Amino acid sequence: MSAVKENTGGVFFVYGYGGTGKTFLWKTISAAIRSDGNIVLNVASSGIASLLLPGGRTAHSRFILPFELTEDSFCKINPHGELASLIRKTSLIIWDETLMIHKHAFEALDRTLKDVLRCGNSSISNIPFGGKVIVFGGDFRQILHVVPGGSRQNIVNTSLSSSYLWQHCKVYRLTKNMRLTVGRDQPDIEKIRDFANWLLDIGEGKRGGPNDGETIIDIPNDILINDPDDPIGSLIEFVYPSILEKYNSTNYLQERAILAPKNEVVQEINDRLLNKFPGDEVEYLSSDSLCQSEFVHDQFDANLYSPDVLNGLKVSGLLNHMLVLKIGVPVMLLRNIDQKNGLCNGTRLQVISLGKRVIEARIMSGTNIGNQTFIPRMYLTPSEKKIPFKFTKRQFPLAVCFAITINKSRGQPLSKVGLFLKDPFFSHGQLYVALSRVQSRDGLKLLILDKDGRLTNKTSNVVYKEVFRNL
Repeated sequence: MSAVKENTGGVFFVYGYGGTGKTFLWKTISAAIRSDGNIVLNVASSGIASLLLPGGRTAHSRFILPFELTEDSFCKINPHGELASLIRKTSLIIWDETLMIHKHAFEALDRTLKDVLRCGNSSISNIPFGGKVIVFGGDFRQILHVVPGGSRQNIVNTSLSSSYLWQHCKVYRLTKNMRLTVGRDQPDIEKIRDFANWLLDIGEGKRGGPNDGETIIDIPNDILINDPDDPIGSLIEFVYPSILEKYNSTNYLQERAILAPKNEVVQEINDRLLNKFPGDEVEYLSSDSLCQSEFVHDQFDANLYSPDVLNGLKVSGLLNHMLVLKIGVPVMLLRNIDQKNGLCNGTRLQVISLGKRVIEARIMSGTNIGNQTFIPRMYLTPSEKKIPFKFTKRQFPLAVCFAITINKSRGQPLSKVGLFLKDPFFSHGQLYVALSRVQSRDGLKLLILDKDGRLTNKTSNVVYKEVFRNL
């Protein structure tokens, strides 16, 4: 606040785990500065996180960051345009969930602000972010930026703490769990505090002995599924009890989810619950076609890529060819459509009606809970580098979400979580993120299978301790 009032510039990082009040802090600081007639730009690295901020936007949309970032990237901001004028008048920039995005994004903004704010003052070129006050927020225990096929070193090197900007950051820590003191009895506070400390130990790799990347930890029996006959059924019954009677309740569905590390397991659970769910199925098939740009190559043989071949492609981030839905099922939006009205990648909705051209749904997450909306089919061109050609897929950007991946659950507070570990964890912070979706251990159950498919109480925990080194 002093840096804003005195206009001295500065780079700050607020480090705190879930429940310590980061979002409350952002709202309070924003309100205080805006009450004086000044401008605050609130951004986050994901659409879901940005919905929690007053006037929040994704960093990519606010600063026009390129989708493919390099160490030389710039934001596409015209120095003489309206956005540049807004930035010059801005007193503070708040950027939440910074660890979800590559460090090149922050470096691109740094170079761009120096360029935009120079205006005859050559000394600005030596000041981080051109002298603007900027506050970053995040939790290094959570999943880091995803690098497809990347090594441990590649992943760690993408974080903000590995950037040249980190030496300019002044770090503040939030250490008190504020949720513990709100409407709780003393015995409940003690239980939740013990659970929170257990989570922090897992997030920092302090459980299961010395941890240099991956270790095996024991899970307490009281939060394990121990049914040898139908363990998946028991997990479903814990998260979605009496679903046949309560399937039409938005409140019932919005606070529950089954989590898993991989899409294949998520699909298995969703198919099982969809079959159990009452009502008639409606099937939507995508329309896939090659982009016209592919036909300019003389050696390109379009006959090799028939519609059947395009329909069968399955890669991360690509919508399924076949989408099967029923009225009442929970679905997740997989693309940013209308952030102002809460429709962004990760928003959960409940299907109200199924038309041929649009799907009507009710929002179940974020700040727009209860609002009804219409979801259209969209034309999408996958950017996956594993595919050696470009094609367009026209499909509803939705997926059934009784179960979701751990990465998709970030920023989604839940009252009941079932964690299905058919496969071991493979990325830093996955176990911590999955377990920290709930506030108490009463709302948590784990189903863990070993490599032979038998029940076990042990699971892997991946923690790259070098990310904490510079804190």
